[in-house]
Amino acid sequence: MNGLVLLIISIAILLCGYIFYGRYLCKKWGIGEKDVPTPAHTMEDGVDYVPAKAPVLMGHHFSSIAGAGPITGPINAAAFGFGWLAIALWVLIGGIFFGGVHDFGSLFASLRHGGKSIGEIISVNMSKRAKRLFIIFAYLTLILVVAAFASIVAGTFAATFDESGAVNVAASTANARVAMVSLLFIAIAIVFGFAVYRRNMPVGIASIIGVLAIVLIIVIGMNFHPLYLSSNTWMLIVGIYIAVASIVPVWILLQPRDYLSSFLLYAMLVLAVVAVVMARPDMSSIALIQSADSTTPVFPVLFTTIACGAISGFHSLIASGTTSKQLDKESDAKPIAYGGMLLECVLAILTLCAVAYAYSWNAANPDSALVGATAIFGGGIAGMIDPSRGSVYDILYTLLVLTYSAFCLTSLDTATRLGRFMFQEFWLDGSKGETPENVTGYKKVLSNPYVATAITVVLGIVLGLNGYEKIWALFGSANQLLAALALLAVATWLSNIGKDNKMFLIPMAFMLCVTIASLWINTVSQFNLIRAGGADWGPYAQVFFGVMLIILAVVLAIEGIITIAGTKKKKAA
Repeated sequence: MNGLVLLIISIAILLCGYIFYGRYLCKKWGIGEKDVPTPAHTMEDGVDYVPAKAPVLMGHHFSSIAGAGPITGPINAAAFGFGWLAIALWVLIGGIFFGGVHDFGSLFASLRHGGKSIGEIISVNMSKRAKRLFIIFAYLTLILVVAAFASIVAGTFAATFDESGAVNVAASTANARVAMVSLLFIAIAIVFGFAVYRRNMPVGIASIIGVLAIVLIIVIGMNFHPLYLSSNTWMLIVGIYIAVASIVPVWILLQPRDYLSSFLLYAMLVLAVVAVVMARPDMSSIALIQSADSTTPVFPVLFTTIACGAISGFHSLIASGTTSKQLDKESDAKPIAYGGMLLECVLAILTLCAVAYAYSWNAANPDSALVGATAIFGGGIAGMIDPSRGSVYDILYTLLVLTYSAFCLTSLDTATRLGRFMFQEFWLDGSKGETPENVTGYKKVLSNPYVATAITVVLGIVLGLNGYEKIWALFGSANQLLAALALLAVATWLSNIGKDNKMFLIPMAFMLCVTIASLWINTVSQFNLIRAGGADWGPYAQVFFGVMLIILAVVLAIEGIITIAGTKKKKAA
């Protein structure tokens, strides 16, 4: 099959899923039955709870959930040899029936719990012990996300140095351009925020000016890029940025930067579609290389490798952490949460097409092969448009790397703010109405937003500088365990209030099986490395956390099942 046919079929299936299954979910949950004010209005504080117009919030939500996941997932799955059909099927089925339900349900549940996180939803509907277990796990996962994405962003900005310590300008130009444009992007986002929220400029006019400003800063960055700094230096700069971004009101930086970033992301989607239409890559180049002696089983590896393009626990933290605090109307939940997830599925399919082209190119041009996620995605799309690899290719490649970096930076500052929320919630008892303002003693200190942010940033940056890769193998499983537990939390809440939760049960059970199987395989593998001798701290950490996550999954699953079963017995009585 050629890539264009796959893309058309995929978009048609996803569109049907949005219209029909999305409508079914709204009907079952009672969304739109009455005009329920959202937490953005009932709890508006000008910092975290700020109502945003649907297009602005869609920009934040989509930019934050996408990250690098829907790009790296299909690329890695293809490298494992799963074949294009298995990858595409998981993206489509997972997106409509797993990821879309997960994201939409997490946002809806948070809306009905005052914009609180999944942890607080678990506390109210299961137990305080379950909440604390979930928050500890979610917070550690967010620290890993901060470490990884900070490292990725620093890597896309960093200069290359030769043996004498001098900058290799030729090898560093693309990164310097991306760094310059990204810094200018932050500046225009702040101006956009003040223009819209403090000068009441119409969003439409501000958007036109913002898009023109994006074009201008790209031109400036392509021609003026004096910053040639090391990766470690950029890590420290990124740390300072995310600390500030986590504290300042969302209307100053988070909302406008993510909204303006979304134009880059939408442009990238359009560019990728044009590329597939022009090149129509042969999908058979992504060969199914699984064999009888393969050490990479389809189950569970496919379902942890492709997360963001199908279902990702990180999405539930965003939906219930930042998006729910900014949603203007409850009716906006479906297009933003369910629609945002399906749009991410489109990006995953486009990435799969880029992989097909890149594999064909590599087979014909081994001396200039596209290697690594950034090169395969950026080089694949740019190559489909300009196969001669001329000046058009160079410009498109730089813009695509910039967009990839924008994805990561957006997810990074959102993850930092989420980490701050999680850290604060851990010390507070929502059932007693505790807030950072009305508690005393150690709770007063540890729930302080500045303290929570400082701890989160320091832990993330230190881990990023000292080898987060050693435990990164756990992320796929940990992320999908988050998804399983979010599905469990929303299913428990719906059961408690008498709403239909059947659409959560199969995805929840499947993701729990995927998670436990994946954790078990990885833990046994790392234990064997330790037994062989010579292992550093990485395998020890993976074995410890792997066992802890399996126990966490089992404990919370049992609590959720007991709660749901108890609710059904009460109804029967």
